[in-house]
Amino acid sequence: MTAAPSAVTAAVSDADRAAVAALPGRVVEAWARHDAAGFAQVFTTDGTMILPGVYHSGREAIEAFMSAAFQGPYKGTQVTGTPLALRFLCEDVAIVVTQGGVLAAGESTVADERAVRATWVAAKQDGEWLLAAYQNSPRDSA
Repeated sequence: MTAAPSAVTAAVSDADRAAVAALPGRVVEAWARHDAAGFAQVFTTDGTMILPGVYHSGREAIEAFMSAAFQGPYKGTQVTGTPLALRFLCEDVAIVVTQGGVLAAGESTVADERAVRATWVAAKQDGEWLLAAYQNSPRDSA
């Protein structure tokens, strides 16, 4: 039987809430350093990342993709995201929804064509909150 949302919320510690809420910031920080390994370390070993036209499964595949991307299309870019929602499905699984996107060099706000909304599925493994899945899609429809 699944616990009611209010029971789940009551059982979640402030430290767990903060750790889940910090996941997007960990990604932003790794991106700022163009650190593909640090970016991938935010994911579980079998985590998935889906971007428009891109699907990668596993920390190694995510790191390889980001390493190439930081040398190519993401070179010189930054990323940003603002939380829109955070909820716990159970004590060790949470969902975060953000809005943000990729900032080109010199930009302080995301251009409409690069604005996204994203879903982050966080899982607590061995006491650490990591991304089990990440998916984004364009904020605006065509």
